[in-house]
Amino acid sequence: MFSLEGHTALVTGGTRGIGQAVAVALAEAGADILLVQRNTTADDTATAIQKLGRKAAIYTADLSSPEDVRQLVPKILADGHEIRILVNCAGIQRRHPCEKFPDEDFNEVIQVNLNSVFTLCRDVGAHILGLEPSPITGRKGSIINFASLLTFQGGLTVPAYAASKGAVGQLTKSFANEWTSKGITVNAIAPGYIETEMNTALLNDKERLASISARIPAGRWGTPEDFKGTAVYLASKASAYVSGHVLVVDGGWMGR
Repeated sequence: MFSLEGHTALVTGGTRGIGQAVAVALAEAGADILLVQRNTTADDTATAIQKLGRKAAIYTADLSSPEDVRQLVPKILADGHEIRILVNCAGIQRRHPCEKFPDEDFNEVIQVNLNSVFTLCRDVGAHILGLEPSPITGRKGSIINFASLLTFQGGLTVPAYAASKGAVGQLTKSFANEWTSKGITVNAIAPGYIETEMNTALLNDKERLASISARIPAGRWGTPEDFKGTAVYLASKASAYVSGHVLVVDGGWMGR
């Protein structure tokens, strides 16, 4: 039910944190991994995947550059790769009071967190539509986008991030409406409060850390490893009838 043997996954944001854990989890389930990253020297994830006996290749792209994003999938396909799984995990955060939020920061967040997700979904999806259904998963492929609790909430000092992640939720549903009947499931994962570099500002704010932690029924912040099973589930046969869904992984935060 959870095998990804013989499949290839394209993963953004895989150099650290949640993206790294997800890339390794997909490899553990049998997939080969194509890593999209800006840092050409970061090879820890690729090395970990290769130690599992799976193939790993790194493609360099700056997701804040629309031109880099447009060129990415054509380059990968020209190299002969067949992509069955797309994971859009890369994201950036910028924090300012709403009345002082700079245009350039807003636009950069929207480009990385939303526009690049749209372009990669479109281009990889067009490729997957041309494939025959997989005997392993029973469908042509799967797309997993990373949303956020701010897909549902507004947050504080993060209007660009909230706007981008709200849109990712709707983008996911839109693609799912058109592609599920054609053999591609499209879902999103919405992380709660996770101990990663993106949340350093919150983790260092003692008052906010205490108020957030008190609301999490699980009694702890999440870790990147909490997303390994979730990602494999959404990529595998186990989730064959799940599409257009935003799966919250938050230790119970949204139910409080």
